[in-house]
Amino acid sequence: MTPKERAVQIARILDEKKALDIKVLHIGDLTSIGDYFIVATGTSTTQVKALSDEVDRVLSSEGLEPKRIEGFQGASWILMDYYDVIVHIFQKETREFYQLERLWADAPEIPFLEEK
Repeated sequence: MTPKERAVQIARILDEKKALDIKVLHIGDLTSIGDYFIVATGTSTTQVKALSDEVDRVLSSEGLEPKRIEGFQGASWILMDYYDVIVHIFQKETREFYQLERLWADAPEIPFLEEK
């Protein structure tokens, strides 16, 4: 599976679990830290953790373990590092504060629902 296909897969997993305002950003031409960022919002700490758990469950069942997961305890921002694809799951207020999409405004957004 290519990094783009993996990013689209993760975005769809988040969408199925009712994450809000999901964005897939292609950052590969702008940085060496990865190829794609996925940014999504959960409505509570419980949902943010559940979204992270579901991504981890599905990808682990396919044999893909994250390099690291950070922020699970507080769950206002969970970062899941899958090497070429980095997942950011925020609570609304935290996402508004950090404004990752604005920091990465030059990164093109990849549609994930139309590419079925």
